[in-house]
Amino acid sequence: MIRTALLTWFLMSWALLANADDAAKPKLAAKNVVVIVADDLGWQLGCYGDKQAKTPNIDKLAAEGVRFTRAYCTTASCSASRSVLMTGLFNHATGHYGHAHGDGHFSTYDSVRTLPVMMTEAGYRTCSIGKYHLAPEATYHFEAYRNDGIQGSRNSVRMAENAKSWITEKDDRPFFLYWCSTDPHRAAQGFANSPKDDFYPGVTPVRFTADKMRVPSWLPDASEVRQEWAEFYEAINRLDQGVGTLMQALQDSGHWDDTLVLFLADNGPPFPGAKTTLYDPGARLPLIVRDPTQPRRGTTDALACWADITPTILDWCGVTPKPAPPIVPRENGGSPEGARPAKNAKTQPVTFHGRSFLKALTDEHAAKNGFDEIFGSHTFHEVTMYYPMRSIISGRHKLIFNIAHELPYPFASDLYASPTWQMALKSKLPVYGLRSTSAYIHRPRFEFYDLVADPDELKNLADDPEHAKLVAELQNKLKAWQKQTRDPWVSKWEYE
Repeated sequence: MIRTALLTWFLMSWALLANADDAAKPKLAAKNVVVIVADDLGWQLGCYGDKQAKTPNIDKLAAEGVRFTRAYCTTASCSASRSVLMTGLFNHATGHYGHAHGDGHFSTYDSVRTLPVMMTEAGYRTCSIGKYHLAPEATYHFEAYRNDGIQGSRNSVRMAENAKSWITEKDDRPFFLYWCSTDPHRAAQGFANSPKDDFYPGVTPVRFTADKMRVPSWLPDASEVRQEWAEFYEAINRLDQGVGTLMQALQDSGHWDDTLVLFLADNGPPFPGAKTTLYDPGARLPLIVRDPTQPRRGTTDALACWADITPTILDWCGVTPKPAPPIVPRENGGSPEGARPAKNAKTQPVTFHGRSFLKALTDEHAAKNGFDEIFGSHTFHEVTMYYPMRSIISGRHKLIFNIAHELPYPFASDLYASPTWQMALKSKLPVYGLRSTSAYIHRPRFEFYDLVADPDELKNLADDPEHAKLVAELQNKLKAWQKQTRDPWVSKWEYE
């Protein structure tokens, strides 16, 4: 009896002390996340050295964070790229080979775990504002969608105002915001500009003069191109105004110092020579990360790709995803899409093809410390654009495997209809930018470039005897990676 009373007293005392200790511990600040995705944007930003760009708000964000100088999308196509950054998996492994909308109907297998769902399970409230471009919705489900008045996701100021309204709602949970402008993607008739200054309420139009525009080396210098390039920069400035309003909303709401902000793009500029290619203009993109928990500012040379985005966010938030339910494949060897969870089977831990790059934020020369190799995978843009490409960038070298190299390179419908390409067709332009028009359309099985000596990727060294050993080494790495990531096109090494 006495022993029982003493034991009861001891347990109660220990519990009280434990509760007192817990109460004395400081509560951790909320770890919020904002992911900003621009549509069809390359390095056309002041912070990336473009002196024509008028992007003061994005430049300010870059000055207060870390700017990656070697960040790449894995597939230079809007919908497929977004599937990668929202899963941490290459799209050839999830079934999201190309566009989810229109005739494509590509979508992610419903067994795949996605960032918004994992964040919701971890106790976050989640919201998507602007361009979504993912499928199916149940697989990429957000708790809230705040798209009132955003005019096709081009009124980024209104998008930011909607974000502020959602952020400041009474809710004690941390938040995850996925904020995606359609700018500077071209519209059916161009870049969705309007001669009316009040076309996008809240946005102040900034005009660029075509005759004064300087086009990059990968584009021909012609009047049609300069006109489109000017409209492109106007759309970029419109995006920048929304980013500024969004950053101010974080400050006004008291969340500037507890929110991780990532700014990136889904793929490169909407011009032939960039978007839908794995050349640098189409795949080497801006990535700006502002981590309020670490003071370092500046740049990093880490090779990073969009498969790294999800694992990085989960790492920063301290979130370990719940195990994925085991899957019974469809009968007769069918696709895993629509497969059902198996009964009485063990769950599987969630794994990613990418990795967290948080360490790179504190290391200007992270490429020397393990961040020196990435892969790319592009198969479709539109369903009619079959042209599978796989790539590896290792150090200063890039190898591209053009799997369907016997076919002419296909064009996205908007790029084909652009004044830029129509000018090239009508004038039978022999050289497009610095590359011959014929070489752009008809490509060899392998392309191998030294990105330092040849940043325009013009001198293909794939058949150069001096580089044969390195080419073979990267080919073997690429094939092994395809096997590891369950790429159906790995069979093309042997069968074609």
